[in-house]
This record gives sequence, C-alpha cells and structure tokens, in this order.
Amino acid sequence: MLSRLAARVVPFFGRLTVTSDPGARVEPGSILVVNHTSLADPALVLAALRGRLAVEPVLLAASGLWRVPVLGRALTREGHVPVHRGSAHAAAALDHAAVALASGRHVMLYAEGRIPPRRDAAENPPEAFRTGLARLARATGAPVVPIGQAGARRITSGGRAKQLAGVLTAPVRRPCLHVHIGTPLRLPDDVAAATELAHGAVTEAWRTAAGALGEPAALGGGARAAGRSVRRRS
Repeated sequence: MLSRLAARVVPFFGRLTVTSDPGARVEPGSILVVNHTSLADPALVLAALRGRLAVEPVLLAASGLWRVPVLGRALTREGHVPVHRGSAHAAAALDHAAVALASGRHVMLYAEGRIPPRRDAAENPPEAFRTGLARLARATGAPVVPIGQAGARRITSGGRAKQLAGVLTAPVRRPCLHVHIGTPLRLPDDVAAATELAHGAVTEAWRTAAGALGEPAALGGGARAAGRSVRRRS
C-alpha cells in the first residue's frame, strides 16, 4: 500500500526523475540503503523503486510511526519493521530484517539513523553511517544497493512551521526531485570497512541525484556521474 500510495502522491508534490547506473539491478533479498534528509524522502524513494523496478521494499523506520492511527496498522500489515532507537529492542529490528531478506523481500534502511538537524533546504553529503547496515549484510550475505535521493528537502525541511509551509506549497511549486540507483555491491565482513564502503557508495549515488538538480554541494562530482547514468522519468 505504501509504495502504491507514494507512486500516486509524489507527482502531485513535485517532478520526480529517476536514473540508475548502467546495468544496475536489484536482486531479490537485497538491502537498499538510502541517504536521509527529510520526512519526505521515503515517499520519493518508494515511488522511484516501484516505478523503475517494480520493487516494494520492507522499510525499517522509526517506531513512533507505528503510533500514528491508520498508518501504524498499515505498516504492521505490510511487514515493515519498527526501529526502537536507544532501547533494548533496537537490535531486534535487524533480526526482523534478516527474516524478510531470507524470504526474498527487499529491505530499505537509512544507515545515518536520523534526519540532519539543519533548517535550510539545501543538499549536503550523507552523514556518517551507523553500523547496523554492515552487521545486517554480514549476517545475511545480502547484496547492498546504494541509492541517492535529492530534492526532498525542497518539500519539507527545517522546523515544524517551515515543514508545514513546505508541504502546503509544494503542489504549487512542484520542485524537482531526483533518485539515483547505484550498482549493487558486496560488503566485506569487517564492520568498519563495510560501513565506510557503503557510505562512499551512497555518497556517490547522492552526488548523481543532487548534481542532476544542480545542487551546489554536489556539482564537483555529481555532474560527471550524472553523465554516465541512464535517465528516465517516472
């Protein structure tokens, strides 16, 4: 339901384009790791994955979403995994994700673990990754697909008032949004090395996405990467 809803709603709020590395594919049981910048970016990525690859992943998300009426029931019904950050139950999310991967489902997570606390709407490279991604990949042997998104902060960013204003005006502004799907990789067993490798791959995917939107923070390497990608509107 969430992926279908995102595919219908996102075009109302902005103009989404999607690119991928040549030959990039997402095998069943893959981990999809995405840079996190805004409350809006899960919808962008879900819409892009459904439209581009017909993929509807299991999402690892903050447990607070399960307390939202209707949404919480939908998340549970579709098998999405709550992450209880800072509690004794936090590690259980990786166990549930491993079960989903073993069944052939795709699992989408945010290795940064938070939205950056900035009030501006500009793009910046991903923050440092936490180790959960590397530990999940080591435990399951699943391939990791780096995904970069840009433009979500043009819909919603900053404090509550600014976020609300962004959502209300986005259908009029219809900002440009971009998602780039990178080449899958296998992470090494060493957690530190795996975390660094994954962070670098997602950063490159983000540079391509942000470069496609002309974001200053990404133009150094993003324009070159964007030239190698295959563009498709979703």
